[in-house]
Amino acid sequence: MGIVNITPDSFSDGGQFFNSDSAVKHALQLIADGADIIDLGAQSTRPGYDEISPEEEWKRLESVLTSLRKETEKPISVDTYYPSVAEKAIEAGADIINDVGGRCSKETARLINSSGAGWIVMHNGAGGVKEVKEFFNKNITICNKNQLCFDMGIGFGKTYEENLELLANVKKYKIDGVPLLLGTSRKRVIGAASGEKKPEKRTLGNIAADTAAILGGVDIIRLHDVKNEIKGIRTADEIKKWTR
Repeated sequence: MGIVNITPDSFSDGGQFFNSDSAVKHALQLIADGADIIDLGAQSTRPGYDEISPEEEWKRLESVLTSLRKETEKPISVDTYYPSVAEKAIEAGADIINDVGGRCSKETARLINSSGAGWIVMHNGAGGVKEVKEFFNKNITICNKNQLCFDMGIGFGKTYEENLELLANVKKYKIDGVPLLLGTSRKRVIGAASGEKKPEKRTLGNIAADTAAILGGVDIIRLHDVKNEIKGIRTADEIKKWTR
């Protein structure tokens, strides 16, 4: 899953693809580099971010989503925890709603069930294996199982130790039959573990985290540097085939 941030303030590439044309061009390049899914985000979730309204979020998303939909048949995911934005995005051609809110609203659940779209539900807040497992088990029935994907929420309210615990113990909380997404790309936990201060230079640290998580059972890797990280992901996938 290749990341396209349509924001002026994201921690790793804020403002770089804020223009609609540059965002679409970047998305197409990610696809050329090997991305299977494109994830569009119009609201920064970096620590200390300023929340924007659903109206502003959709204003940023609309032209990019509609233009990109015309250019590719690849699945498009839209980051939002606003039900109103999710509805507009699906109507405009989005295939998946990537919800980092951690609230699992009934309104969004009804929308997902009626539309047939996919829904990535993330654990947002403090907690390690125990808390994430409880969250997943609690929310497994919110919509059709074949439409649901979970995300353990690395970097969202968790300590350094909790993040590492989750990366090392995927098998302990993954639910059979439900895809699991990992999003560690360029995050502080990778910087702290690798000693790399600059987010854009954390690719090698990310490949290590990707590999550990893939061997544990993660199905989707959300990342910025598709061109380079995909090599590590493919290798991890090949190694996984030999696990017993």
